[in-house]
Amino acid sequence: MPATEPVRLAKPTSNLFRTRTKTQVRGLDTSGLTGVIGVDAQARTAEVAGMCTYENLVAATLPHGLAPLVVPQLKTITLGGAVTGLGIESTSFRNGLPHESVLEMDILTGTGEVLTASPTEHADLYRAFPNSYGTLGYAVRLCIDLEPVQPFVALRHLRFHSLSDLVTVMGRIVQTGRLDGVAIDYLDGVVFSAEEGYLCVGVQTDTPGAVSDYTGQQIYYRSIQHDKGLTDDRLTIHDYLWRWDTDWFWCSKPFGAQDPRLRRIWPKRYRSSSFYSTLMKYEQRFRIGDRIEKRAGRPPRERVVQDVEVPLARCTEFLDWFLATVPIEPIWLCPLRLRETGSDTSGGDGWPLYPLTPNQTYVNVGFWGTVPIGQQEGETNRLIERRVTELDGHKSLYSDSFYTRAEFDELYGGDGYRAVKKRYDPDSRLLDLYAKAVQRR
Repeated sequence: MPATEPVRLAKPTSNLFRTRTKTQVRGLDTSGLTGVIGVDAQARTAEVAGMCTYENLVAATLPHGLAPLVVPQLKTITLGGAVTGLGIESTSFRNGLPHESVLEMDILTGTGEVLTASPTEHADLYRAFPNSYGTLGYAVRLCIDLEPVQPFVALRHLRFHSLSDLVTVMGRIVQTGRLDGVAIDYLDGVVFSAEEGYLCVGVQTDTPGAVSDYTGQQIYYRSIQHDKGLTDDRLTIHDYLWRWDTDWFWCSKPFGAQDPRLRRIWPKRYRSSSFYSTLMKYEQRFRIGDRIEKRAGRPPRERVVQDVEVPLARCTEFLDWFLATVPIEPIWLCPLRLRETGSDTSGGDGWPLYPLTPNQTYVNVGFWGTVPIGQQEGETNRLIERRVTELDGHKSLYSDSFYTRAEFDELYGGDGYRAVKKRYDPDSRLLDLYAKAVQRR
């Protein structure tokens, strides 16, 4: 790889949704970093190569009655990607984010060294790695904690006609870990409108019984909706962990995959987030959506594909603003709390590149769609960025961002990032985080 070119990875899939500058330089071959190295059932840990997908990781741990503490929703998300780019799921209200369960990791740095990073070894790199998106190095091996799981998940879908009531009950479950006296293992929610929202609570169980199947004609997110106060459902633990993958949450709809006539003949192996993601990349490459809009006499549309974290106390305020401002629904909700106090043995504080406040509940709000184009590039995305900042929240960086350098540094640990960057990538062989996340390098 030429010394003048930035180091990149050559990988078959990506869950990033921001355009990037094309390069003719070959990336690093990652084909040898895709497996599970080993599962220690007694210690409840796993050693995993950095490019191993969660689909393969879960396939290796479930036979032992174990699972990662947080399993992001899509099968092709890699463990290394979830740690350097963040991840979340319905266990995050009790288990935090994926990087918090990393005991240690081997990182290929910009100097070409492979260093072991942990809370006590190269602790500054360990702490700065989450949300660095490969700009401080690439994780080639990770050792993570696992937790016991039961074979089934019993689900309850609670309907709310008021968003403030929904958020209040969500906060109560996060605080107590219980609903009606029963310990809760999984918690997320879906908002369809200001008058229709749901909390989805799950409890692990080993009790045998009938289970639903949402990999065929039935669609998971549609099963949530009802007119009653609550409904019950059951899934295997495997199908629960991947309940969102089959229809890419609800984003399979624009491709026709939710049309009953098409769905009957749609090959099952192509009902997956990875296939829809591939279709979307072709759409972006050939601007198919813009061409359709043009033929219909309408202007192009702006892509708004984002996940943001807002404090629980400001969540209703954000949802009210969003529903009145941005014409996208449904909306996914996922509460989270960091697992630890945030201080480490090196004297640093928490996770500096995504500085959530310890002992505070946040709600991840996910929304993925398009809106009419505005007067400037990314107009709606910029509005969302400003509103999230006003509410003391943070935005994930896997998609388009429009911050100024000063705004970005303030939100994503600019000074601390540069210090770690200088130490582990002094010749800037890896891209800069701002250049990658905002300038789309």
